[in-house]
Amino acid sequence: MAFQNGSRALAQKSTTDETLNIGYLIPQFPGQTHIFFWREIKALESLGARVSLFSTRLPPRGLISHDWSNAAIDRTTYLGRIRPVSALRAWLSLPWRELRHDLRTDGWQLLKDVLICAAPARNLATICRQQGIQHVHVHSCGRAALTAALANRMAGLSYSVTLHGPMSDYGVGQGYKWRRAAFATIITRKLLAEAKDQLGEDLPNQIDIQPMGVETEELRRTQPYRAPDPKGRINLFSCGRLNRVKGHQDLLQAARQLVDQGYDVHLNIAGEDDDGGNGYRPVLQDLIAELDLTGRAHLLGAISAEDVKQHLFAADFFVLASWSEPLGVAYMEAMSCAVPTIGTDAGGVPELITHGRDGVLVAPKDPTALAQALADLIENPALSQKLSKAGREKIKAGFHSGIGAETIFRQISELVKTGD
Repeated sequence: MAFQNGSRALAQKSTTDETLNIGYLIPQFPGQTHIFFWREIKALESLGARVSLFSTRLPPRGLISHDWSNAAIDRTTYLGRIRPVSALRAWLSLPWRELRHDLRTDGWQLLKDVLICAAPARNLATICRQQGIQHVHVHSCGRAALTAALANRMAGLSYSVTLHGPMSDYGVGQGYKWRRAAFATIITRKLLAEAKDQLGEDLPNQIDIQPMGVETEELRRTQPYRAPDPKGRINLFSCGRLNRVKGHQDLLQAARQLVDQGYDVHLNIAGEDDDGGNGYRPVLQDLIAELDLTGRAHLLGAISAEDVKQHLFAADFFVLASWSEPLGVAYMEAMSCAVPTIGTDAGGVPELITHGRDGVLVAPKDPTALAQALADLIENPALSQKLSKAGREKIKAGFHSGIGAETIFRQISELVKTGD
């Protein structure tokens, strides 16, 4: 377990203070998809925790869109703001002897990451010691996790991690990042199997399968869902960053097919590319023009959580055609709002959506299959009504935002109590 060196002293100190004092480390916070983290932070605080926010750096301004973003920025310590002399001191304090094995395995890329993360790690350890922070939970297995792992080696800081997607997305040094984590949460069974296969004995003893969640009381309809008239206007909504793997291009092609079949389809897509509008957005804009969907398909950019909710309430169907989705908070938000939801049977989505019961699944990269699934729903209002109700019930039962916070709170409380 990861409570080693100075961390046992932190645990003993905490027994005199009933408030659980924890850190919460998120890369590039607050980003356009980070509403889940903000909800979980609020849920942790409602349980009685004192939460200190840390991040690596701010995301590009074009991706900061939520009404809570300014409050989050004001509360967040950005660990990447380091002076050169501090970086040099951090490099000199690195546990080079222990790192040798991992550096031999992962080579230059890990060395580069270690040098980048050393000063933020030293900064994190210092702040946590000064503020009596007992444990840091890291919502990433990338450089943020390496930062916490190095802080553990430097100063005994206790930490844990959450795996949100395929391990290949999070870079090298995974064994080093996980080896002394006190516990981990992994969002799907599929990802757990991958972690076991890749990490073996480097996995922590305690692992929880814990999907993300949404605020179901906030994301609820005031008026019941009504399936659209097949001969009337059909409003589609999608929400996800503008990236090829999100499949927006497939959804646009499906929309074109539906229009050709005589349906009055209109599509809004919320989200921005990782370059603040200078990346994949122009490709999609060109495709909209090429498919003659101008006036029918709109790229909304990074919009606020409230605007997302209003678009969901106005939608007849929610569609996200991802090529691979670890699980999908966007799906959860749509289902919580009782919008019939269509996703792809890729990644961990089948652990969220049961085809034909609480949503519809199609193969990724298949616009024709997607168009057919939408046409089937448009022509079957009774099925749309059924999926609306069942989707909402599914999210309320197993995917509300409080579950993740309860898991993290319970695990950290147990660590602090036992000093393991």
